[in-house]
Amino acid sequence: MPAQHQGPTHSPPSATSPLHGLTRFNAASSAEAEALLLSCCRSRRWAERVAAHRPYPTVDALLAAADEAGYDLSRADLDGALAAESSAPPHPDAPPAARTALRAAHAAYESSFGHAFVISLEGVRPGERLDQVLAGIRSRLGNEPEEERVIAADELRRLARARLAFRLSEGLTLRHSEA
Repeated sequence: MPAQHQGPTHSPPSATSPLHGLTRFNAASSAEAEALLLSCCRSRRWAERVAAHRPYPTVDALLAAADEAGYDLSRADLDGALAAESSAPPHPDAPPAARTALRAAHAAYESSFGHAFVISLEGVRPGERLDQVLAGIRSRLGNEPEEERVIAADELRRLARARLAFRLSEGLTLRHSEA
């Protein structure tokens, strides 16, 4: 009599799999989970809300909850999260003229909108990032403040999602994410 097929066998998630990171995130204390989330987006309300809905059954469910919590940020929460962001410096190998252009563009943006320029560069090749940031700043400098606020909020959600996905894929704990 043939043995019955019990379905796929599942080995434990590796230490660098998103599932391993999710398992650790779900098992963390509230304070540890919130601290990890705050390293992705500096809104306490966002971090508390995402942490409070644990455990998450899948990485996708966690990322969807993070997105939803981002959409629900109050104006003050969004202002605080944007104020905590900093402009990424240019790559050290960038030509001096490019570094100067980027610093000037960031200064113009911050002067216009009162916070650092935020843009998700997920999926952008490293060699194209400087151009993408400069083009993004130039195109968004002409926005009305409320229009830019909506765009910045969307970019912040995308950044938080990418940061959280990265931390999960690295299986990081709070001790690893405090840098």
